[in-house]
Amino acid sequence: MSYTNGLDDPSAYFQTAIYTGNTTAPRTISGVGFQPDWNWTKSRNSTLNHWIADSVRGSNKIIRADTTSVELTNPSSGYISSFNSDGYVITEGSSTDDNYNTNTTTYVSWNWKKSATAGFDIVSYTGTGSSNAVSHSLSATPSMIIIKNRDDSDSWYVWHQGLGAVASNYINLDTNGAKSSVSDGITAISSSNFTVNTRGDVNASSEKYIAYCFSEVKGFSKFGSYTGNGNADGTFVYTGFKPAWVMIKRTDSTNNWGIMDNKRSTFNEVGDQLMANTSDAEDNPTSGRDFLSNGFKLRETGNAINGSGASYIYMAFAENPFVTSTGVPATAR
Repeated sequence: MSYTNGLDDPSAYFQTAIYTGNTTAPRTISGVGFQPDWNWTKSRNSTLNHWIADSVRGSNKIIRADTTSVELTNPSSGYISSFNSDGYVITEGSSTDDNYNTNTTTYVSWNWKKSATAGFDIVSYTGTGSSNAVSHSLSATPSMIIIKNRDDSDSWYVWHQGLGAVASNYINLDTNGAKSSVSDGITAISSSNFTVNTRGDVNASSEKYIAYCFSEVKGFSKFGSYTGNGNADGTFVYTGFKPAWVMIKRTDSTNNWGIMDNKRSTFNEVGDQLMANTSDAEDNPTSGRDFLSNGFKLRETGNAINGSGASYIYMAFAENPFVTSTGVPATAR
């Protein structure tokens, strides 16, 4: 895999924010450092859905990572009314069970800026029901594509380069299932477009879709795979940067999508984990993984991230590159 140009300041394109709900409406969540284009929010201490908003569909339109549900507009349980230069504004809905700002509920939000420089594009398209080439603006071949049907209760369709052949392999974001093979999903990917076939979760006639497209950028993002060793002195995974955020999924068997970041867990071992495919509250495994200056190391024997001989894919974004363009090295935690 060839990288696009590296980034010296990953925080200009990805940032995690943590806060506690207080029912204030509207409420500004600041400190992101840029105007987000993709916001993924999850309550940490309660069983609420993963809520995803973006600047292409509109900040007030919500899709949920852990369900097959259709898109919501101005939902009663709260929404983002606008993105701004340093974060976003949340509006409390009529429901007391607010997915953004319930009193005393703790939240985490992960924020990305859309940019070919950062290898991230958000693509909205309408299905045709027949083979359809959908353009993206990455100017590089995507390493991962995440698609959701906005109009129908279809599962999230994910292609990742660690799954193998584009034309057959995919996995669902909203389930704990292993990878599957089909012939009617994404059939081709290039530096200018990706082709979807007749499958309903990627290309039903006249239905609206959103696709989150990622290409690897040196020092900022990595979309790789590894094999577990079942040992507490586990596999080391090289990313070329100190991770800020990592999501891992076992692909040869059932297991949840585990998400870790550097704001909820501020020192090693990184234990605070949320699962993308469930509404469960955050769990705190007694062992986990270390975020290092150039990758991450697994510190547990469990099947979720380090089963002996098991296959995994991961999606990672940087806190700092291992070495910047000016020769400044990252430091370990």
